[in-house]
Amino acid sequence: MAMGRKVAGCLALLGLLVVSSWQGKALGQPAAVVKEDPAGDDAANPGPLAGDLSGALETRSIHKAMRKVADWQLRTGEARFSTDWTYAALYAGLLAASRTTGDARYHDAVLGFAERTGWKLGPRFGHADDEAVAQAYLELYLEHPAPERMAAIKEEADKLLAQGGDSSPVEPEKELWWWCDALFMAPPALARLTKATGDRRYLDLMDRAWWRTSGNLYDPEDHLYSRDASFLNAHEKNGKKLYWSRGNGWVLGGLARVLAYMPADYPTRGKYVAQFKEMAAEAAAIQGEDGLWRSGLLDAGAYPAPEVSGSAFFTYGLAWGVNEGLLDRKTYGPRAARAWKGLVGHIYADGRLGSIQKIGGAPGQLSPGGSYVYGVGAFLLAGSELDRLATAGR
Repeated sequence: MAMGRKVAGCLALLGLLVVSSWQGKALGQPAAVVKEDPAGDDAANPGPLAGDLSGALETRSIHKAMRKVADWQLRTGEARFSTDWTYAALYAGLLAASRTTGDARYHDAVLGFAERTGWKLGPRFGHADDEAVAQAYLELYLEHPAPERMAAIKEEADKLLAQGGDSSPVEPEKELWWWCDALFMAPPALARLTKATGDRRYLDLMDRAWWRTSGNLYDPEDHLYSRDASFLNAHEKNGKKLYWSRGNGWVLGGLARVLAYMPADYPTRGKYVAQFKEMAAEAAAIQGEDGLWRSGLLDAGAYPAPEVSGSAFFTYGLAWGVNEGLLDRKTYGPRAARAWKGLVGHIYADGRLGSIQKIGGAPGQLSPGGSYVYGVGAFLLAGSELDRLATAGR
């Protein structure tokens, strides 16, 4: 009798657990703990905005803003560093911030990660997102040419060359770089690989793939990129074509980071310069009154809040173009300065940089407290070029 009661009790408990589990799913409750996004978060209560910063085009103010954001990012995110593309953009910004501010901690954080991970790329062979981290590795190689620092990207690029480098090894039915973001991820790495090795075959591989992607996604009249082929016929509510801010920011930033390492006598350099100037002119024409850009570039009314990651890449590109003599200082310098002031206005008291759209592939709404590492990287890249602009203006 006692044994029967025990069995009955166990069956009842099992039934309760099954019912509870089913009810949880029916009510939309997760069956397991949801993992945090390692690239960032949408903080519901980010606290007050910073009251101790200035958006002035002045070295001390620029450095203070860069340090505040970079310090917060290291404090909250260094333990999650990875080879993911999201962090690759951050590493580029941290290395630039270290050069600009003279603070070795930012440089050493990237170096320490690279050494811990063995200078490895992401897991997918031939995927631009998983090659983006090589930009940082190669910049570190150029300052200290230890072979292991470029071994992985060189091996991958050599395999791509052997295979022709036209289609994606991950998705063979598609182009190697079938989405516009890829033009920030892989091309700057290949340009740096040519610099590191003296072998122009890597730049030639990049050149072929760049113009195939451009031919598929770049609109020669609007001077903007569709994110991928699925957006070629997409339109906003106002009837204009749909162009994603961060996607085009990726491309303008990619152009700057390719041209910075492309030899002056490279045969098609003029085409890159021409596209850079076209996109910069369009970016300047659609800049918001607050200095920033909306998530959807041609329908500001549909996206009332400014988006910081795309805006930061545009700011970086415009300021870099002025500093390199590709853009007119009187025309574009004030626009870059106004954009920087707008960006600084989205820094919180603890150093969080907000209003960054989460990972995606299209325009969308965003959280004022949303902060993701790729946006922080773009901000630091922008700050490094604004500092050059401020120094030249003295």
